[in-house]
Amino acid sequence: MKYYVSKKEVERNNNTVGHTVFPLLNEEHGCVAGCCTGISLYKLDEFPPPGLHDFQEGFIVMEGTGWAKVGDEEFRLEPDVSFIVPKGTEHTIKKDPSVKHVKLFWFHASVKD
Repeated sequence: MKYYVSKKEVERNNNTVGHTVFPLLNEEHGCVAGCCTGISLYKLDEFPPPGLHDFQEGFIVMEGTGWAKVGDEEFRLEPDVSFIVPKGTEHTIKKDPSVKHVKLFWFHASVKD
């Protein structure tokens, strides 16, 4: 089993509204219970429709500036800011008009009920 992957090795997914996703680690690399990671480039100046998942999702801002909205809370994004989105919570991200994109590393993790 290969326990690592480079962004250069994965295909980008452009099927999401307002951002490009580079899926990285998944079950092929030893992740279990729905764990997976990736990098996303958020390119819209306005909030797109929110996402909603049955797992928790964590983020770390790698580059760019913008805003995130998690539930009813809206907060500033800049490099090195990290945040978590609890299971079943709407969330969305937008970039500042002055930057090309907000680049984030993300991970999904299952939640015990």
